[in-house]
Amino acid sequence: MVNNGWQSKGKKGIVAIIGLFMLVAAQVKDPSKTDTPGFEKYTEQIPGTKVSFGMVPIAGGEFLMGSPASEAKRKPDEGPQHKVKIEPFWMGTHEVTWDEFEIFVYRELEKQSMSASSATGKTGSDAVSRPSPPYLDMTFGMGKNGFPAINMTQFAALTYCKWLTAKTGHFYRLPTEAEWEYACRAGSTTAFAFGDDASKIDEYGWHYNNSQAGTKKVGSKKPNAWGLYDMHGNVAEWTMDQYDPNYYAQFAKGTATNSWLKPTKLYPHSLRGGSWDDDPDALRSAARQFSKPVWKQRDPQMPKSQWWFTDAPFIGFRVVRPLKQPSPEEIAKYWSEPIKDI
Repeated sequence: MVNNGWQSKGKKGIVAIIGLFMLVAAQVKDPSKTDTPGFEKYTEQIPGTKVSFGMVPIAGGEFLMGSPASEAKRKPDEGPQHKVKIEPFWMGTHEVTWDEFEIFVYRELEKQSMSASSATGKTGSDAVSRPSPPYLDMTFGMGKNGFPAINMTQFAALTYCKWLTAKTGHFYRLPTEAEWEYACRAGSTTAFAFGDDASKIDEYGWHYNNSQAGTKKVGSKKPNAWGLYDMHGNVAEWTMDQYDPNYYAQFAKGTATNSWLKPTKLYPHSLRGGSWDDDPDALRSAARQFSKPVWKQRDPQMPKSQWWFTDAPFIGFRVVRPLKQPSPEEIAKYWSEPIKDI
């Protein structure tokens, strides 16, 4: 799991299992091969700035979520494995960087206000609440330009997505746990997107043993088969979900469709991917992590900040955009109100 403090750290049967894995893998489409017009890679420039980010198309399909009981370093909350059906979406090529996030945090006066649109249900970027500037250096000296933004709460990440939606006219949000794992696996059924050999992790991700105790510029390692960088390590990434260690049990005998456990309480919320402060086993595709109150242990405010942690410089996020545009009513369900932390 993510560390509390950032300083720390029979043959027939086999044939049947292999056949099952091959069947599920065959159902996962190559996102680069799609007949849907406009469903392709694109670059989004944040209006009024020179800052942009890339988005990769992830074709829908079915996959086995979670890990098999035989997987090394597996945790109980990764099972039982179950089928999940995923609708197509785009996902950020990289984790959201400080270059992107600080526009949201610091630009109090913008050159243009984006008006509401019935197509997206957005409200204009100026009307979206924003965090007050942090009272600490939230980079912790790790780097800023091109480095992943860190230390924000799930609420702050969600509100960034709401602001980005208003700015661009495209509906952005956090990925669900299921979407995140589907994208990370990129058609694989192994412990990591690149296979089961953990010794190859240095080619794909930053972790406790190779990070020199800090984040690194996004995209510095190899991407997965679907062109996504840093899905293993660098920073653990927020998802939309409340964390429940027993959540998978209800889907053991069926197929879940776009499963999402909407948060109803402040802790714990789900994160994925592992970070620079984790051992390699925490970077596995099925590994689950969750938020903890201790990450605000040095916050002097009462109630504590809804925007920032004081001790979680291993937390970040990336955005997704569903191919099918939800209705304004559906979009509203994704925007949460802050839950006060006292």
